[in-house]
Amino acid sequence: MTLGAGKRNTVCFVLLERLLARQVLGLPKPQRHFRRGPPNLQIRAPSKGSEDRRQDDTKWRDEAVGDARREERHTRRTVVSWRGAVIEPQPGTELPTRKAEAPPRPSSQAPRIQNQAASPNERQRAVIDAFRHAWAGYRKFAWGHDELKPVSRSFSEWFGLGLTLIDALDTMWILGLKKEFEEARKWVSKKLRFQKDVDVNLFESTIRILGGLLSAYHLSGDDLFLKKAEDFGNRLMPAFRTPSKIPYSDVNIGTGAAHPPRWTSDSTVAEVTSIQLEFRELSRLTGNKKFQEAAEEVTRRVHSLPGKKDGLVPMFINTHSGLFTHMGVFTLGARADSYYEYLLKQWVQGGKKETQLLEDYLEAIEGIRRHLLRRSEPGKLAFVGELAHGRFSAKMDHLVCFLPGTLALGAHHGLPADHMELARALMDTCYQMNRQMETGLSPEIVHFNLYPQNDRKDVQVKPADRHNLLRPETVESLFYLHRLTGDPKYQDWGWEILQSFNTYTRVPSGGYSSISNVQDPLNPQPRDKMESFFLGETLKYLYLLFSDDPSLLSLDAYVFNTEAHPLPIWAPPGGA
Repeated sequence: MTLGAGKRNTVCFVLLERLLARQVLGLPKPQRHFRRGPPNLQIRAPSKGSEDRRQDDTKWRDEAVGDARREERHTRRTVVSWRGAVIEPQPGTELPTRKAEAPPRPSSQAPRIQNQAASPNERQRAVIDAFRHAWAGYRKFAWGHDELKPVSRSFSEWFGLGLTLIDALDTMWILGLKKEFEEARKWVSKKLRFQKDVDVNLFESTIRILGGLLSAYHLSGDDLFLKKAEDFGNRLMPAFRTPSKIPYSDVNIGTGAAHPPRWTSDSTVAEVTSIQLEFRELSRLTGNKKFQEAAEEVTRRVHSLPGKKDGLVPMFINTHSGLFTHMGVFTLGARADSYYEYLLKQWVQGGKKETQLLEDYLEAIEGIRRHLLRRSEPGKLAFVGELAHGRFSAKMDHLVCFLPGTLALGAHHGLPADHMELARALMDTCYQMNRQMETGLSPEIVHFNLYPQNDRKDVQVKPADRHNLLRPETVESLFYLHRLTGDPKYQDWGWEILQSFNTYTRVPSGGYSSISNVQDPLNPQPRDKMESFFLGETLKYLYLLFSDDPSLLSLDAYVFNTEAHPLPIWAPPGGA
């Protein structure tokens, strides 16, 4: 068949586009007959000569950057929290009392938490290599800024507070990267100032900045981080000055002006119920009860609200009335997920004394079983869908893959054994969400097949959902499942995912990039963005997953916030 000139040009353009993307990311040449396993997996950085040749080829890079910028101009700017709290709307996308007594304030110099005593094993060294590669890109092209744009070798700002640097502090400490840690500490000391006219999202800045500073303090014992945390916490407090005590989503840390998003007076349930670990710990350390009281007042009010369904909560809550809105829609994905996570983790943090938190968590897990849990066809994969006004949807966000780890953590702390059984089943599903993609990386959202049909897989992906943002949820749960069961298969699964990140998202000049299409190994389409949570969570959980030392950040001594920042359990078993 002879192609016309127009068709020939189209074919040439597609081939050139794929070649450009492969040149930017340094992708290996694909095998003739592709199978799911990524070909020629790149674990180490490319040799210096080959990397220099790629970097010197500015024509390829500039054209790819131009494509990325053109795409950006045609897309409304959206800030999406890693737990799914959308800060600006994007049309066309799928939406998915009893207080614990805080222990006495510790001495001003907390005991230093030592790094892993044993030398890192081969897989941990691969994580360290990945971190150093990502950090090198951030240090060279985005130092002191919020996020690295690795393809264009530039940066982007969200809050203008060095978000990636603060999010990565405790990861550097855990990985033993003392030189990098000290350089970052110097920046915090000399450059990090919160007296600036900028709006921050209460939830995102709490889990990333406040959580990151508190964790860095606990691990290093350095008072600098606690002082910065207290300063920042004080600047977030105006968000709680609402008629309902349900906080606004945004606050200006320079002026103290707080407000909801421009288009609504609602906050998301995940936003307002996933800040408690951090505010409670800040009160414990500073002796100032106002942080804990404000956060726990939110928990008490949400506990007593009508509109729940067997412990499941709607996604939105109004800051003026204090009531749920958009009733009848229930999900464990974006906008609601970490509500359930923090019910359990607050109970653990407080020494398992706050029975209201435990009761709400247990009721919610039963609600999940009753209303959201299904099995797919033909593979019988257990998954958690969504419910909208009584109608079930077989849609599952990758964000929901936090749940296996949370269930396993609860079972470890004495909750029913069948929670661990469900954790294992859901972990298998989250692994398949990665494994069944041609790149070995999970898309943002999947839909499961509910009915036996010929030639249909369990996992289906819509074109709008094929992107991967370097999210941590799967490897987070793999860490918990391996730590609490000892089954080495979870380490092997995490190793596959790390290799896929290295193959399809690693940018030769430094950093890792989110990609737009996990189903196209020839052209995964780099999005030119490295989220701070890739260093703060994804690589941290991978490093911990590959450790065989259960005393490294023991789950009997620490609880991880929803940004993977470890905070101490107030009264660990056998403790004082």
